[in-house]
Amino acid sequence: MTRQLPGRDEDPDRLYTVTRGRSRPPEHAFDLVTLIVAEQEPVPGMQSEHARILTLCADPIAVVEIAAELGLPVSVVRILLGDLLETGRITARHPRFAPTKARLPDLDTLKQVLHGLQQL
Repeated sequence: MTRQLPGRDEDPDRLYTVTRGRSRPPEHAFDLVTLIVAEQEPVPGMQSEHARILTLCADPIAVVEIAAELGLPVSVVRILLGDLLETGRITARHPRFAPTKARLPDLDTLKQVLHGLQQL
């Protein structure tokens, strides 16, 4: 018996059904490290893969981790995430878009604080 690797679904019909025949993710395709957070809980009647993604994304989780948990190719997961993003059920944040510099006080303010501390 051959062991199947995660993300290597041998049934292309299933993948076709899961993505409703789509083969490309939306224009705002997700990177492997994009963090996904669920904004809603799954609802009855929802596609099972969408519901599972929402459950996994209760806490921030990377796209690649979602794919691994679902055992689906990343390309399929990106299509499913696009569906959820369009309906507002998830938010996506890529680390490169996170503020690189936290709002730090300007240099003059820091100098004044340092001077005040030295006077103590």
